[in-house]
Amino acid sequence: ECVTVLHKRQVVPEALDELASDDPHAQRSRRDLQRVHRAMGSIGWLKQAIVRLRMARPPTALIELGAGDGSLMLRLARAVRPQLKGVALTLLDRHRIVDSLTLQAFDELGWHTTVVCQDAVEWAQSTERARYDLCFATLFLHHFRDRPLEGLLNGISIRSNAVIAIEPRRDAFASMGNHLVGLLLGANAVTREDAVKSVAAGFAAHEIGARW
Repeated sequence: ECVTVLHKRQVVPEALDELASDDPHAQRSRRDLQRVHRAMGSIGWLKQAIVRLRMARPPTALIELGAGDGSLMLRLARAVRPQLKGVALTLLDRHRIVDSLTLQAFDELGWHTTVVCQDAVEWAQSTERARYDLCFATLFLHHFRDRPLEGLLNGISIRSNAVIAIEPRRDAFASMGNHLVGLLLGANAVTREDAVKSVAAGFAAHEIGARW
């Protein structure tokens, strides 16, 4: 496969990260992200990745970093039942935006869910001793410059038996697609701006693995 890799990674703060959690533009952008995940087929990729891990037993202690409103993991929980049950899930994010209806939906699936409001890098550097069978990071790792990213990956490796990450690919094709987010998905200005920034901060070839 021949792809045109863009410039070196350029990590700048994304607009959504700078908005208050109750800002209407932020709320709209989070709904946009749900549509982006559906367009990307994120649930299918996550299910496939879990199978490819070939874990000795089904994972029951899970954590998602940069979990946002928890909607992606809820969709995954519904998609993998009854294969995964008796799950203890931790949703970690800087903002506490997981609502009661989402938590109730996890309860109805038999998933015990804990919401942790903490910066992921601080979590990685903490003395917490909890371990997880599997860590998820979806459209999240690209937010970090190289040195913080290395620290975060080290924290993940210490606390998790396995990790699944889905990240933007930094190439011309992805850049072209992200410029069409507004046209194809009706995304707002925040989402359109962040889509472009995400590709610029994304990864090419084995850049994540090299920092592991």
